[in-house]
Order: sequence, then structure tokens, then C-alpha cells
Amino acid sequence: MNTVYKDLKFRHELKFMINRHQYYILCQRLKNLIQHDKHAGRNGEYHIRSLYFDDVDSSALSEKLGGFRDRRKYRIRIYNGDDQIIHFEKKIKVGDHIAKLKEPLTREMYDSIIRGDYEVLHQPDKPFMMELYREMKHNLLRPKVIVDYVREPYVCKNGNVRITFDKELRTGLHATDIFDRSIQPVPALDDHLIILEVKYDEYLPEYIRTALQMDGLRHQSASKYVICCKYLKMNSWEDQ
Repeated sequence: MNTVYKDLKFRHELKFMINRHQYYILCQRLKNLIQHDKHAGRNGEYHIRSLYFDDVDSSALSEKLGGFRDRRKYRIRIYNGDDQIIHFEKKIKVGDHIAKLKEPLTREMYDSIIRGDYEVLHQPDKPFMMELYREMKHNLLRPKVIVDYVREPYVCKNGNVRITFDKELRTGLHATDIFDRSIQPVPALDDHLIILEVKYDEYLPEYIRTALQMDGLRHQSASKYVICCKYLKMNSWEDQ
């Protein structure tokens, strides 16, 4: 295994596509069992915007569509449109488990990357930064699509459980600057559909597992990156 992965903690991740009716029922159950994430606003939500990257062969997209069990995705992520917290992340999937690598970026570093100046990533004391630098230089890792949504998060200490409802999934179409205020993201998914994600360490407490049981609720693939890429491709065809 890559030495960068040596100390990574892998977690279980389950994804579900649910409708508004299912969302309301599940929320009512969970509110009596677990807490909102402390980072959520007064309404229990926060906004996430990510800029996903892919290489010259669109490997991340192809591997997901091809059903590869071991995959990776690179993205820059911000919260609530703020530039005080910017992270370059790598999401790693090995079988049914996921892990994440991330490094903070300053706004100046982000702006340099968007301009195509990748030397800011050349930091020999930081293995993940050097990995990004090599990907940019040799595999032509480049910005592909903006993914934009509202997240309602819940957490539970038992099992280190994190449950999120991701709503209003939108994409910035051909835009590749997450701080561009002129961007008007368009819906990439029916607003009646919500992506439910359940992450946990070694076990999922039985009372949470029971609360999540519902007729028609089936574990399925629900990649926001793929959904937005498909929308982008479809929109490009319609423009021709």
C-alpha cells in the first residue's frame, strides 16, 4: 500500500437516494436519538461547494462508472462560501471502506492552482502535497466540475457515526472557480431527491440501524461527482 495511506483510518460508508417523504420520517426519528453536528448553523445545515479534479483520462469518472471497487477522487472544498477554510482532499475507496487525506490551502495557494501554477504544491515535507504536485505535472490532473449542495449533518459518539442529508444538489456547469460570485449553480438532481450518507467506524449502533430501516430504502451508489458530470455532459450535447 502507498506509504501515504499507511496511517489512514478507513470507515464504512453507506449511501441512499431518498425522497422528501422518507427524509421527513428519518429526520424525526434521528432527532430523538442523536445530535446535530456542532458546525451546522442555526437551521441545522451548512453549505458545501467542491471543485472536483480528474486526470487526462478522466480516471475518477471512468472507474466509478466501471464499477471499480478501489477508487480515488481529488477535490478542493469550502464551506458556506468562506475562504478561511479551504482543503484539498483525496477520497479513497477500498472495497466497502473509505478514507480521506486532506491538506489546508490558503486563498493565495488556491488562486495559484486555479491559474495553473502548481509549484505551490511542491512541498517535500508533505507527502500528499507532493502527490498532488506529481498528479498535476505528470497526469494532467485538472479542475472538472463544481459540485454544490446543502448538508444537514448528525453525529453520534457511539461508533463514531456521521449521518448526513445532502440537499439541493447543483453544479456550476463549466465554471471552475468556486469563489466566482457570478456562478449561478443549476440543479443537477431533482429537488425532491436527497442523498443520505451513513458513515461509521467498526459498528453502527443497533438503535440507529433500526431508525434507518424503511420500506424501499436500499443501499446504492450516489456519487455527486458522477451526477454532476453526467448533467454537464448532457448539457454540452444540448448546446451543440
